[in-house]
Amino acid sequence: MSVLDLREVSRDHGSGAGLVHALRSLSLSVMPGEFVAVMGPSGSGKSTLLTLAGGLDRPTSGRVAVEGVDLGTLAPSALAGLRRRSIGYVFQDLNLIPSLTAAENVMLPRELDGARSRAARAQAAAALEEVGLPDLADRFPEELSGGQQQRVAIARALVGERRLVLADEPTGALDSQTGEDVMRLLRRRCDAGAACLMVTHESRHAAWSDRVVFLRDGSLVDATPAARGPESLLENSP
Repeated sequence: MSVLDLREVSRDHGSGAGLVHALRSLSLSVMPGEFVAVMGPSGSGKSTLLTLAGGLDRPTSGRVAVEGVDLGTLAPSALAGLRRRSIGYVFQDLNLIPSLTAAENVMLPRELDGARSRAARAQAAAALEEVGLPDLADRFPEELSGGQQQRVAIARALVGERRLVLADEPTGALDSQTGEDVMRLLRRRCDAGAACLMVTHESRHAAWSDRVVFLRDGSLVDATPAARGPESLLENSP
């Protein structure tokens, strides 16, 4: 069974002359252990796809399911619980809470889901270790560089047993070497059985995935295996 399944999903904004079709009848499945990269020009619907996949917005039509559960059938409290337990989201603008330390930001989803403080802190420490920040757990976001904040956000998305990881430009604030480290980390999580859907403009990062899908004007226009390498991704991009 797929971890993520979108069937004939459309998302419209506005009405009349101001109507915008952000997504048009898009169907996409991501299986356990599969890493899918999403590419396309600005305004093609990439971020809209992620927000719908993560249950942060509802489609105008169509069905979004995570591990067989139709997100459209869930009450807000049940949807929030599913997101905390099953979905890790790396936001483009990070969304770290300024008044919380790095460790507290990472452990927050686990605490909200009922984990004891000691267990949540231990899981947060392991996640920060995984992203290379074991010594910065007690720093506040304003005391961290942009790249360090990005890695804290990634640790928060990976903490616990998240089955679906959604990443919106996860290497945007990172230097080349740290960006490659992050891609290696996401790849390892997929190899361990999670599903990952990542928006990126970088073909060298998309090459870490199993499959690359291309969006244009809200529609899925092509898909290609990533194994052919970054150069072929550029050559075959619509």
